[in-house]
Amino acid sequence: MNIFLIIAGTLSAIAAVLHIGCIVLGAPWYRFFGAGEKMAVLAEQGSLQPTIITSIIVLVLSIWSLYAFSAAGLIFRLPLVRLALILITLVYLVRGIGGFFLINSRMENSPEFWLWSSVVCLVFGAFHLVGLIQRWEIL
Repeated sequence: MNIFLIIAGTLSAIAAVLHIGCIVLGAPWYRFFGAGEKMAVLAEQGSLQPTIITSIIVLVLSIWSLYAFSAAGLIFRLPLVRLALILITLVYLVRGIGGFFLINSRMENSPEFWLWSSVVCLVFGAFHLVGLIQRWEIL
């Protein structure tokens, strides 16, 4: 078992649950987590778009959580676990670094969203990376 990958999987699972909270609790949660006013307004109007987008994010984060748990040895071995973990780690790290370049952009999300979400992604990516390195030989 690998504690770094267990933590990584847990972090992705928590992020998935928080996204479910956005679906269930609507506009106030979209606003609080910085999803942008457009998403919040669409949620208030009853549009399915925020629910669909957020559901896809929930699904992806849940799968990533399972892959981290699999690589950690906590659950059964999933197919292509090494490749999946490499890609998951890269996505988290690239998103984390890339978000810092968007802090002053004119995109809908606030600078605070880009800052905090980038820090979160870098932390998630770091746990994945350390765990991946530690388990490399057996993956």
